[in-house]
Amino acid sequence: MRLRTDYIVWHCSATKPSQDIGVTEIDLWHKRRGWDGVGYHLIIRRDGRLEPGRHLGVPGAHVKGFNQRSVGICMVGGISPQGGSENNFTSEQWNTASIVQHFLETLYPDAETVGHKDLNDGKDCPCFDARSVFK
Repeated sequence: MRLRTDYIVWHCSATKPSQDIGVTEIDLWHKRRGWDGVGYHLIIRRDGRLEPGRHLGVPGAHVKGFNQRSVGICMVGGISPQGGSENNFTSEQWNTASIVQHFLETLYPDAETVGHKDLNDGKDCPCFDARSVFK
C-alpha cells in the first residue's frame, strides 16, 4: 500500500500519434524492463478512453525516487511523426485528463500536480507543463 500521495504525476507514452496503444502494450514494455507490469495507475488512450493500470492504492513504477508517494497517469502520444517531442494529444484525451485530474485532486487534495520532467530526468515527458495546464 502507498501510505501517502504527495504528487499527481503526468506522463506521456513517447509514441507517435499513429500508435494507438494502451495498457496492454505498456504492460508488456514495462515487463520487458523487468518491472512487475504496467507502472502507471491510469492510461488515457488517443480516443480519450481511460484504462486502469496499477491499483491506485499501491506504489507505481513511473518516476524513480517518487513511486512510494505519487500516482502516475500516462497520456498516449507525445512524439511527432518525425520523432521529436510534441504536445499532440487529442481533444478527447484532454477532456478525459481534465476529469481524471479533478477526480485525483478530490482523492488527494494535498498532492501537487507535476509532470515527470519536474521530478527527475523525465526529459520532456509529458511534453506539456502539467503545473500550468491543471491549475
